[in-house]
Amino acid sequence: MGERGRLGDFLYARRSQLRPADVGLKDYGDRRRVAGLRREELALLAGVSASYYTRLEQGQSVGASPEILDAVARALGLDEPERGHLHDLADAGRRRAPARRPRPEHVGTTTLHLLSTLEGVPALVSGRRADVLAWNRLGHALFAAHVSPDSPERAAERPNLARMLFLDPHTRALYTDWTAKAKAVVENLRMVAGRYPDDTLLTSLIGELTVKSAEFAAMWADHGVHPCDFASYEMRHPLVGTLTVTQQSLNLPQAADQTLVLAVTDPDSPSREAVTLLGQAAAETAADTATATAAPTPTRKP
Repeated sequence: MGERGRLGDFLYARRSQLRPADVGLKDYGDRRRVAGLRREELALLAGVSASYYTRLEQGQSVGASPEILDAVARALGLDEPERGHLHDLADAGRRRAPARRPRPEHVGTTTLHLLSTLEGVPALVSGRRADVLAWNRLGHALFAAHVSPDSPERAAERPNLARMLFLDPHTRALYTDWTAKAKAVVENLRMVAGRYPDDTLLTSLIGELTVKSAEFAAMWADHGVHPCDFASYEMRHPLVGTLTVTQQSLNLPQAADQTLVLAVTDPDSPSREAVTLLGQAAAETAADTATATAAPTPTRKP
């Protein structure tokens, strides 16, 4: 993050991506010295003075009213999630809360019961920072069969959906259009980061991914913002082959910042058959593991 701060970086990135023709202004072509709109042009569209907007983008004005922020959002053509993100960044700038280590996340009994009822649907519970807090048998089998099924029970070993997508080749290979999935995860993560700028664990995760993945760094620099709540993906599972799922993310009202992620398939489709086969294989694996665990240790004869 530069001297502008998060709010200024977001405004600058979006202004740079907006062409004059997008807002009905004359494009001077090669004679323009900046990418996108000039500050003066955006200020005019938003109905504020150029000097005020300049201070806002440079991080020198943290007292912008909701009305001014909405005017700037309209001038930039922001959609509802982006507008909310703009307000979150402004609120964070006013608070200037010190960074702090958040409390560990836990899954409640009610949520675990809900997961257990979803026997035919791959499902998991994701925390604020995309940590897997719990999953059902099918969720583990579909998304991360190569990791221990009980890893979400140990906070230090919890799989992280964003980290696996960018740094784990097994997870990366699951998605035919990996770029679309990665972009959705990054845009959702940036939205959460705007809401919780003082979350040190989230900041650490973003820093790690920025250093270890050039693709993450490029997507993060784009300042895209959108909730990762509904999308269809073609997946290539190593056990059951290609299937198409609609991933739906539902906020859990009984647990703030926790999301129930479902991988839904169309009825009577090859993808539904693939999930059924995956469930059968996962059940057999679990049964074999339980048998091996319960088997008595043979005693040696003297």
